[in-house]
Amino acid sequence: MAQEQQRAPDQSGTPANQRNDTLRLGLIPAPELPERVASQIAGELPELLKAHTDDRHDWQVECVTDALIGADDATSDVIAQAEALKRDNDWDYVVCITDLPLFRGDQLTLAEASENRGVAVISQPALGASPLRRRLREAVLHLVNEMHHGSDGEDRERQQAQMDRGTAARQESGIRNRNARELMGARLSERLVPIQRVTPQADKQAVDVRFISAATVRGHAKLLGGMVRANRPWTIVPAFRRIVAVAFATGAYGLIFPSLWKLSAAYELYRFVILMGAAMAAMVIWLILDHGLWEPARYSRSKRLSLLYNLTTVLTLTAGVACYYAILFGLFLVAVILFVPASLLESTVGQTITWLNFPALAWLAASVATVAGALGSSLESDETIRNATYGYRQQLRHRKVKARQREDEAAQGGEPESDAQRQAAPQRAPESASQGEKNQGATNQESAETTDREPPCHAERGQTGDVKTDDAKNSEVGRPIS
Repeated sequence: MAQEQQRAPDQSGTPANQRNDTLRLGLIPAPELPERVASQIAGELPELLKAHTDDRHDWQVECVTDALIGADDATSDVIAQAEALKRDNDWDYVVCITDLPLFRGDQLTLAEASENRGVAVISQPALGASPLRRRLREAVLHLVNEMHHGSDGEDRERQQAQMDRGTAARQESGIRNRNARELMGARLSERLVPIQRVTPQADKQAVDVRFISAATVRGHAKLLGGMVRANRPWTIVPAFRRIVAVAFATGAYGLIFPSLWKLSAAYELYRFVILMGAAMAAMVIWLILDHGLWEPARYSRSKRLSLLYNLTTVLTLTAGVACYYAILFGLFLVAVILFVPASLLESTVGQTITWLNFPALAWLAASVATVAGALGSSLESDETIRNATYGYRQQLRHRKVKARQREDEAAQGGEPESDAQRQAAPQRAPESASQGEKNQGATNQESAETTDREPPCHAERGQTGDVKTDDAKNSEVGRPIS
């Protein structure tokens, strides 16, 4: 390895001419969820790196949010941008965290690293839905270890000996990884979906080590779970308030008539399930059509990515609609219990009733109200639901990248940016913790902040664990800008 050839390591693998100085690690997350998780772990990484990677150095961690990391899935573009930021910020190592799926040929890739360049890339959704913070922390620690100590067989053997001696300290720090060749510790998910470490010889100029999913079907299922988590489906629930009001008003009116009462007493369980499934499916389809959320394959460089994006959109909306349905069912259950006397219900249906008849009536009312009242209604915020999809978020990020390109070109040419350029450029997201919510749709971000209040990467530098933000400067994304 280039670094190891220039300096002789001691028994711990620490280069002799790099002792007792400070090493700087840059985290470059994509906006949204990767940014929030990176901000959670940035403060604890310096201590963990000193304890478990190289205790002969102090470590300083900075974080720069970059739109390119979430706008392009090409490793060459991401690594080139990371190297530029590495030079500009005088970092020793860089770890990029993207919320995009990474494929190298037919291989689903979780992470990869280049020792010579000191750059690593992690695909956050490929790690799964939960526990995301712990998995990401372990992945970052391991990739830095690979870049710092080397990725060949002798380097890994030496580091395995070090890890064996530090088992107690790793347990105390909550780090499950005990293997110098594994990206993360073995949890149930990693046992069901094994991770394979490969050292691609043909791609040596780009990466030295790569971690791929060894189970194709289960790996894609885990990836979908992580992508749905990245979409944060809970952020779209507040946008259903108008639909809940319309559906409840429709269903409450329907409860006046005895037809629903009789049907609820006559239906078998499977009919309730089929009707609920049909109502929820109709709602999901309506939202996709009404808000233009389906991404045509002809607009994407990869049909596989388009399929993944569309499946993720369907699953995200299904989760949101399920929450809406649960709220509506709860409202109807309260209404039925309060306003439908048991004796009247029994005389109307003409049979003996039990307490199960009340949730059955509420269940039927929720399904009928969804079909009759909610379909055709619009959400309160179109931006909220569109921002919970991969394709739309990538378009926003690509616009930010292009806007920064125009700014840089104008600055280099000595020409001020025109009014037309300023109007065409999207509103840039605030980048510090003190600036609060981002401006990619104020309504969406206000609702998101109620459930995700982790501070984003901010612009302060010079302190261990401090983090900073910036935007990307260049990108090439093969998808339409609408």
